[in-house]
Amino acid sequence: MLRGVHVQDCVDDTLRMRCAAALLVLPQGAVFSHETAARLWGGVVPSRSRVQVTVPYARPIRRPELEARRARRMPPALRLRGLPVTGPERTFLDLATRLDLVDLVVLGDSLVRARRTTPELLVEQARQHRGPRAALARRAAALVRSGVDSPMETRLRLLVVLAGLPEPVVNHVLRDENGGWTYRFDLSWPQVKLALEYDGRQHSEDSRQWVRDVRRREDLDGRGWRLLVALSVDVFGTPGATVDRVAVALRQRGLVVRTSDGWRGHFPGRG
Repeated sequence: MLRGVHVQDCVDDTLRMRCAAALLVLPQGAVFSHETAARLWGGVVPSRSRVQVTVPYARPIRRPELEARRARRMPPALRLRGLPVTGPERTFLDLATRLDLVDLVVLGDSLVRARRTTPELLVEQARQHRGPRAALARRAAALVRSGVDSPMETRLRLLVVLAGLPEPVVNHVLRDENGGWTYRFDLSWPQVKLALEYDGRQHSEDSRQWVRDVRRREDLDGRGWRLLVALSVDVFGTPGATVDRVAVALRQRGLVVRTSDGWRGHFPGRG
């Protein structure tokens, strides 16, 4: 909480509440920005304990609870539930100076999922951007996709793409003979009937879910599909082995693919 600002015990300590409290001590014209703005818009970013805010250059703020940047030219602000916040696209561009490529694409995918922006808008704004690390912003924007369900799905997709493998389709829907919805794959190559999904469960404790998974695999096998499942360790621990595994599966399905080392600087696992 902010020193000198008092809140009743019954009030939940949320980010929005902390921002509302910060407004009581911030100078006029202050704008919530960077990670704080991203989270207010529903984006996914690495957690930070302090509230990020941009203030007019002539009004310095020195409070340990706030991470304040002074700007001679203040960024445009939008109002989000009464709070002055940098817009989704501007926030994405600002964070190109603080995030790496993977985390920046995670942010973009999550903002699109929250319906705060679109991949096309991010690409257009990044194309016009001339600020620090503009090239990174343009590269990340070009990798943002619609329909991504989770940050781990983004990371898994980027691991595959940065390794030089064909980009998988996001959330492909498999339909039955009557056109009805049957399955939706996180990532897939429909032309060769190969699917890749992330499973966040460390182990299955629900026997009914285990039975459903077995039946699903049997049904997919009958339709000629192969399903690969990736766990957290496959992305963070052994990304190289995961790349090889996907490459082998693609080759077995008839695609001619080659891998590159482009993933290594972004997924520093054990190999």
